[in-house]
Order: sequence, then structure tokens, then C-alpha cells
Amino acid sequence: MPPGSKLSRAATVLLTGLLAGAAVAAAALPANALLGVAIKAAGDSFASLPANLQTPPTAQRSYIYANDGKTLITTFYDVNRHDVSLDEIAPVMRQAIVAAEDTRFYDHNGVDPRGLARAFVANGSGGGVRQGGSTLTMQYVRNVLKTDPSLTAEQRAQATEDTVGRKLQEIRYAVALEKKLSKDEILDRYLNIAYFGSGAYGIDAASERYFDKSPADLTLDEAALLAGLVQSPDEYSPIGGDRDAALGRRSYVLDSMTRMGDISADQAGRAKAAPLTLHPTEQPNGCTATAGGHDDWGFFCDYLRSWWLSQPAFGANTAERDAALKRGGYTVVTSLDPKIQAAAQQQTLSVYGYDSARAMPMAVVQPGAGRILAMAVNRHYSLAKNPAGQPNYPNTVNQLVAGGGAIDGYQAGSTFKLFTMLAALESGLPLNTGFDSPAKLPTNYPGSGPDSCGGAWCPGNANPSWMDGYRTMWTGFGRSVNTYFVWLEQRVGAEKAVEVAQRLGITFRAGSDAELARNGAAGWGSFTLGVAATTPLDVANAYATVAAEGTYCKPLPVAAVTGPDGRQVDVGQPDCKRVLDQDVARAAADAARCPVGQQSAYGRCDGGTAAQVNGIMNGRPVAGKTGSSEENATETFVGFTPQLAAAAIAANPDDPNDHVGSAVQQRVIDAVARTMRTALTGQPAQSFTAPSQDLAFGPGGPDAASLPGAANPAGPAAPAPGANRRSTGRRG
Repeated sequence: MPPGSKLSRAATVLLTGLLAGAAVAAAALPANALLGVAIKAAGDSFASLPANLQTPPTAQRSYIYANDGKTLITTFYDVNRHDVSLDEIAPVMRQAIVAAEDTRFYDHNGVDPRGLARAFVANGSGGGVRQGGSTLTMQYVRNVLKTDPSLTAEQRAQATEDTVGRKLQEIRYAVALEKKLSKDEILDRYLNIAYFGSGAYGIDAASERYFDKSPADLTLDEAALLAGLVQSPDEYSPIGGDRDAALGRRSYVLDSMTRMGDISADQAGRAKAAPLTLHPTEQPNGCTATAGGHDDWGFFCDYLRSWWLSQPAFGANTAERDAALKRGGYTVVTSLDPKIQAAAQQQTLSVYGYDSARAMPMAVVQPGAGRILAMAVNRHYSLAKNPAGQPNYPNTVNQLVAGGGAIDGYQAGSTFKLFTMLAALESGLPLNTGFDSPAKLPTNYPGSGPDSCGGAWCPGNANPSWMDGYRTMWTGFGRSVNTYFVWLEQRVGAEKAVEVAQRLGITFRAGSDAELARNGAAGWGSFTLGVAATTPLDVANAYATVAAEGTYCKPLPVAAVTGPDGRQVDVGQPDCKRVLDQDVARAAADAARCPVGQQSAYGRCDGGTAAQVNGIMNGRPVAGKTGSSEENATETFVGFTPQLAAAAIAANPDDPNDHVGSAVQQRVIDAVARTMRTALTGQPAQSFTAPSQDLAFGPGGPDAASLPGAANPAGPAAPAPGANRRSTGRRG
């Protein structure tokens, strides 16, 4: 029969009457026989119940915390619910819900004959079905079935249909549950699944939504108010519904608690007189609603969500993993360090404010683990509208720091010289490999335009008086000499440099870059000058591989993930592998001491393009590299110590023709160095390990004891001639 039809309502009334009559007739019988033949027929074993009634998979929100496990970043949910145990709920709340919904809860066995009798009288006198005599246990069954994610929408709708079949099923399941579960277990489950209005499912979410407190801290008047909402959550809601009706229900619950002996009449009177004082709280949901107004955390949150959707531990496909995040009740302790994030954001804003069309995304990672400590940029992670023609300013949800989607990245200039140097070291060339670098270098690579000569590509040095001349990997890297590194790349093969970059995690997101890497790497002479689009996260993690002496770790945004059952999920461990020989990595790190105004282990630095870093870091061992793209369209700096690596790129994400200019380079360098200094405060200084003499000078090189700086491998700070000049120049 159709739900809601007159025949259906009459049948339900008849069923209620029959059950009530059987109950009254059996009133003198033992409790186990209260419902007579009708209830015996309805009885069932717990084992035969649907699995979701035995252990209901209630949808719960997932919590995302910073690396301290306390600072909330955001939550994810489809249903705003978080289960709590009964001992985390104030006793007055437990009493209030029983008084409001089922005063004989502790006396019946799942079905209350008196309640059914009252329902029969009410329904019969009213000419329709107004009361169903449902106990808390029966309501709990209904709530589970109507929210069971394993059922179809039609099956869930049937859980609330006004039919005889639905009522019989509800009774059968309730009786079976009461045979297996204690009253407190049923009450706990009910309080965690009931809907309290205003989007709050379960008592924990309701306590937060209405009063901004945990359910353990609810007062008598607050508990009575919440208990009163369950009968008609949206109608009685004091936030979006009828405040007077909510107060009326509160009084009803308090009177019921008085009749039950839970509270005195005086307590009820004082609670009725208490003003309705709400503290409505919106639970943050997703990356555009990060806690505390920290929209700068949104870019890290976005990366975390992308990482989550790629993890098989949370489902077989993207849809299942997304559902797990929004309904699975996970607790995620991320890698985000609030102190380092705050420092990175502050320094980013010192270069460009939120009101600038130009941006300076910055990433900070942990060598040897890959954990992302900060992701900052002078943008609001927001869906708010932007001025016409500015898709990423001042609001965006595009991943400006890590790339992906609409963001291919930005040219990072001479930071890519690292990959050529590593390829050369792997081929057996030592750090002291020398070349008399000219102002312009005719190459074997074809070229046209201003950088060509006779049909060949002829790159030049931006500052010949400081860059030209005899250079080694130490001095060529320190002074960022274009012609030295193009010569070195030509000697070892551009394809080798491209392969090393990919090995260290550089991803070619732009289609043209990916095509060159696949099919034209051998002729990609300009690769060493950083013409490929990349991101601060990729660059920071590539240099972190050198800091970790050749161990590459995939970028990782989490430290631990725990399920709602308290068990840790097998994700969050660093995914690392050796991609460079240890001595090769040490040699590259040694050369990278030169750009930052420090000295190599063998005293071979003679100037650096970022010499101020040594002073900012107070002499702590540090390494790094500057980078400027063609016509200073972008400016980059990456710095690293054995404990962390940080990279920032100044660019205009919306307009590559808006060149940031060379003047901003010093501010980019300062911002990264100051972020590193703050991040390392309180941590002991760690020195870099010197490379072998063979990799520094080749077999048969000078005796180490006779070399400058041998007695002090950290070495004195090198002089920095020309440090204030434009030092990286065109694609430098």
C-alpha cells in the first residue's frame, strides 16, 4: 500500500492497538513476556541483524591538525558529526534526552507497551497516526537505517515510511538490539546519531554548534534545550527556527526530569529562568574555511587534500577517498609547522603584499623526510571574486606553491645549474673542473634571435667583468656563470642534466617542457639556465635531496593519520630512496656554500650572488642558489641546511610578461634566509660533510692538509666581490 495512504495509516493504528492490547493483557506476566505473541514473532537474534545495525558506520567529520597535534587547521565533513563516548557527555544531558524522548527507557526491552498504548489512544482519538510509541531504541534503529551509506536512497527513505512493515521491522530490530547491547551502549549510540538541527548531528556537534563547548561541559538548562530539539530539530532550533518553541520544549524536558526524580523542582525552576545564551559556532569545513581566519593555511590544506585523494589506503578510487575524508572520522596530524608557516607568510608579505598582482610563493621542507613544513604566498585561499583579468589575485584556490591544475609553475633560472653540476660529478668530473668562461659562448645547440651567432645558440654572462674568466664548479656556481655551466652541460650532455632533475623530483607540468624532456632533452641547451616551469616546492625538495646527502623523499604533508577506532592508518611514513651517490651530493652541497657568502670545505669559494645570507644566518652552515629568468621575469632563491630547505620564486602568476625585475632579488633572498633563521631557532647548528678529495680535485689532486680551510672545514666566510651587482642575469 502507498506510504501515507488512509489504508496505510489505518493499518498502523490497528497494529499499534493490537500491540498495546497484547501488552495490557500481559501486564501481570514476567517482563520477558510483556509483548506476548506479537513481540515474540518480532524478536530476532543480534547476529541476524544488518551489519550496520551491529556496528553502524556513522558519518563523522575528519579533523586536520598542525604538527603539534593541537592546532586545528580545518575539518572535512558531509555530515557535521563527531562521536564521543558516554563518559564524555554530561550526566544531565543523558538524563535530559531520556526525559525528553523515552521516560521508561531503563524499564522496557526495546518496545514500551505503555508507550504503544498511549500512541493507540492518541492516534485513535485524533483520527490519524500522530504518535508511534517509539522508544529510544526504536528511534536509534530508524536513524541508523535512514543514514546508512551502504543502502540506496530508496531504502533509506523506507526507514521513515508510515507503514506496517516498517514498524514491524523497527520493533524486531529494537528487541534484538536490547538483547545484545546494554542500555548505556544504546544511549551512547543514540546521542551520537540524533539530529539536533542547524546542521549538527550527534551531541558533540550540537554542543559546539549552539554553545561552543564540549558535551561534558553542558549545564542543566543547556542540556534540556538540546534534548528538546530532537523531536523537531529545525522547527525548534533557536538559531534558525522558533526560539519561543525551543524554550517551551526546554521547560517540558525540565518538568519531565523533575517527574523522573533526576532534578528537584527548584533546580527545574532555576533552569527555566536561565536566559537563552547561545554561542553559535560554525565548524570549519574544507580548505576555504580554515580555523582562526588563517586563509594562508589553505594552500597547504589544498596540497594535503590532493595527497589524500591519491592514497589507496582510503579507497579504491578518488570518489571513495573523498568520501572517506568527509565521512570517515579521521584525525590527521599534518607536517605543517605553525611557527615556520607564520614566518614564511610574514616574509612573503614583506616582498609583496596582498594588494600586489605579483606573488612570491614559498615552500619549506624537511630533508631526509620530505615533510612540508610551510607553504606561503601573498594570496587569500578563497573563492571570493577577483577583479577582471586577475584569476589569481587577490583570491585564488589554484595551487600557486606546489603547482598542478591551472598552474604549470615559473622559471627558476640558475637554480637549475645544480642539475648540470650533479650530472658532471656523476660522470666523474671533479669540482675543480676548470674552464675559461667567455662573455658569450658559441655552442653546438641550434639557436636564433638575439642569443644566436651563426645559427648557433650563444648564451652570455650578464656581468662579464665579474663572471668571465677561469672558473670551476665552486666559483662558477658561486658567481652563477652562465657560460661555464652551458659549457659543462654540453660536455656531459643536456639529457643527463634533465634526467638528474627528474630524479630529484622536478616535474614538467607545462606540455612543451614535458615534450622536450621526452623527445628533445639532448638538444635542450638552455635547460641549465632554468627555462622550464617549476614550483617552489619542487625546487626546495630537489635541494633538500642534496641536503640529505642524496636521499630523495616525496613531498609529504602528514605525520600521522588515525581512524575513528583509534588505530593508526599505515600512511604518513616518509617515502624515500637514494638517488645520488653520497659523495656526489656532498660535493654539490660544498659548491653551494659559495653563493651564500660562506666557504667550501677546501677553501675554494671566491664570491657569491647571495652573500648576505651568511650574516642573516649568523654564520650557521648554510648553502643555496639564486636564479633569474630571461629579462628578470622571475627571481628565485633556494637555501638549505642539513635540517631544512626553503625556496621562493617572485613572479606574476597571471601575466608572464609582467617582469618582476632584478631589484626584487635581494628581497627574495632575505625573505627565504630570514624564514630559515626563524625555523632553526633553538636547533643546534649542523655542519655539512666535506666531499672526498678525489671528487673535489680528481685522483692525484693536492694533499688535503695543504689546502686552505682544511683545518676548519666550515671555512671562513668568502669575500663577495660584486655581490651587490646583478649576478645571475639573463636566465641566470
